[in-house]
Amino acid sequence: MRTNHIITKGFVIAAASLLLTACQDQLEETNTNPNEAIKAQPEYLLANAIKSNADLTLGSDASMETTTLFIQHWAKIQYTDPDKYTVSIANVQNVWTNLYSQGLTDFATIIKLGEESGNTNYQAVGLILKSWSFQLLTDLYGDIPYSQALKLEETLTPKYDSQKDVYLGLLNDLKKATELINTTGAPIGGDLVYNGNLTKWKKFANSLRLRIALRIADKEPETAKAVVTELAKDKTALIASNDEIAQLIYLASPNQNPVSRDRETRDDYRVSKSIIDKLQELKDPRLAVFANKTVDATPTGYIGVTNGLPADSAAKLGFTKTSKLGDYFTAAASPAVFVSYAEVLFNLAEAAQRGFISESAPDLYKAAVTASLQQFKVGNADITAYLAQPSVAYNAATFKKSIGEQKWIALFSQGLEAFAEWRRLDYPQLKPAYAGVLNGKLPLRLTYPTGEQALNAANYKAAVAAQGEDRLTTRLWFDAF
Repeated sequence: MRTNHIITKGFVIAAASLLLTACQDQLEETNTNPNEAIKAQPEYLLANAIKSNADLTLGSDASMETTTLFIQHWAKIQYTDPDKYTVSIANVQNVWTNLYSQGLTDFATIIKLGEESGNTNYQAVGLILKSWSFQLLTDLYGDIPYSQALKLEETLTPKYDSQKDVYLGLLNDLKKATELINTTGAPIGGDLVYNGNLTKWKKFANSLRLRIALRIADKEPETAKAVVTELAKDKTALIASNDEIAQLIYLASPNQNPVSRDRETRDDYRVSKSIIDKLQELKDPRLAVFANKTVDATPTGYIGVTNGLPADSAAKLGFTKTSKLGDYFTAAASPAVFVSYAEVLFNLAEAAQRGFISESAPDLYKAAVTASLQQFKVGNADITAYLAQPSVAYNAATFKKSIGEQKWIALFSQGLEAFAEWRRLDYPQLKPAYAGVLNGKLPLRLTYPTGEQALNAANYKAAVAAQGEDRLTTRLWFDAF
């Protein structure tokens, strides 16, 4: 009797288990959306991640409220605290979070999907964009989680790698990406940059390698020279015209340029006095592209705002008597530029001046200035007149000044890259914000987000100990002088 009872009870339990399993399977089938992809699709991830990163490079957190003000391309005429270097904790956190949890996570998934499907072109494009994202992060913060980042199954508290190691790792990753690209292989979808043109993706990767090589040139000249020498053997393997610029061209609302969207409801930015004064000094035809004339008549038609004014002083300048950002940059379809042809030429000019390649630095410099002017639709006659001015001519003895000032102009509204190159080249020699809060200094980085201090405290502390105080004024490794 007892044995039969136990056997009967066992069957009941087994049957109940089978019944529950069957019910669960039926529920899962019932709750499955037939229109929803079970597995991530690389083309959708790619499109989403490209736009996410593009939005970040032009948006409030990494650009409008930080780097574009630091570099004195823009200034504030209202709510001027950010222009005095009172950086919002939210801005700092958002840049970090959005790059790691959105762009980088999606790019890592695209790489994995490419590996699983055997499509090396998805692997390559994912690796290029992943490298670009890490470059943005280390340029802004310095030492960052890199080698252990995005490996949640291994650690939730990744170590911080030194900036030197990050840059060297990116150079290797980008070279690997160019080797993975198969221009006659499987196509890719979701490409908002080059519409599936894999030859241009290889050019983008090589141009990023050139950028990083110059970024480390003051600290690791031999490594920089080796990379540049390799790349210069075939300059057609780099971005070689304005038609090949790596950029996202936006669409109409609701997919418009973030600056355009911001200007729909706000009017607190103006063009900085620093750049308007320089453009006027050089009789630069890009002035009419970068800035709008004042609504009210003014002596020169263009009036910039001094960075970092107290709010009442800025307001007294008058909304109609100061220059707004040019229509080119506030148009819905205005592009987010990742790497321009002009930048590539400036980098080659500097490489020639440093002796990394045996070419004419003045000729490459002139070509770079020309490319920038053409990028902004300046006519040939105006280009010729501009280049003929002694104030624009290349000076080998002060090449960082020649290249630095013209690159600063060419990178107008590319706040992140302009901020990095200004720190590296030390030109133009900007004055700190009028009422800045950094004791007469300019920012040299972003501070780490408070989330890292709370959730990754041990590694955060180790990074600060290695790099220096977690302040806006702490000089990063690449910024040698």
